[in-house]
Amino acid sequence: MHSNPSLSTRLWAAALWVTVGFFVLNLLAMIASVVVSSFGTRWLGTWLPAGWTTRWYFSAWEEFQLHDVLLVTFQVAFSVVLLSGLLGVPAAYAMARREFPGKRVLMLLFLLPLLVPPITYGIPMATVLYQTGLGGTMAGVILANLVPTVPFVILVMIPFVEQIDPRIEAAARVFGAGTFRLFVHVLTPLLLPGVLAALLLVLVRTIAMFELTFLTAGPTSQTLVVALYYSVFAAGVRAVQSVDAMAVIYMLATLVWLVIALRFVSPTQIVGRAKQQQAH
Repeated sequence: MHSNPSLSTRLWAAALWVTVGFFVLNLLAMIASVVVSSFGTRWLGTWLPAGWTTRWYFSAWEEFQLHDVLLVTFQVAFSVVLLSGLLGVPAAYAMARREFPGKRVLMLLFLLPLLVPPITYGIPMATVLYQTGLGGTMAGVILANLVPTVPFVILVMIPFVEQIDPRIEAAARVFGAGTFRLFVHVLTPLLLPGVLAALLLVLVRTIAMFELTFLTAGPTSQTLVVALYYSVFAAGVRAVQSVDAMAVIYMLATLVWLVIALRFVSPTQIVGRAKQQQAH
């Protein structure tokens, strides 16, 4: 009697693994195709290119001015990381430790930029930025990227703040620590793993953010992902291998920071802590 449910469970599990395996296989095949193309001399109708070369990377570096693009990318990314930390961590502490009217509504507002597709609020936001003279500038790109990253830091940091025993803060205040000294000397060392994880994920998110950056960037404020888009769809004839080389550089720049971020915290750990705190 128990064989049919067991068989159906195994069939569902097998179908799930086949679907996931097919997806992963296609993803790896696409990545391998781009990487191989970026090193190929000529590749038409064969399993592998006719020869191998690294000149497309040098060509992409010169043709797409990758030195300037990478400089802008990391200027934007690190500015967003710094401002997100300065704004998000204190706000997360206030949300975790204080009860006030409208707190649930405020939490919902923090969730909206993460749940709603960026293009839906990116277009009106870009319109406002251009009307105020910030559109097309580095400051405009940074401000646009702060809209989803500050709520992200807040939501990630709240569980880390809530797991700190309030008695530690009370003891520090008994010994004369003010709010600033309490935050710098007591809370910051305890929150440092969570802060690093949140800010590293913000860094990855900012490097990979296309919609908001595309809508607000100008000729001198394009990040790598926007420059890659223009290299593919802009007018003119470009070697496919050069574009693929640029795509590989973008993929590596994102992947390296993502691997570093995941060494500090796993997504399941963040979700698990959040659910645990909600249960309490």
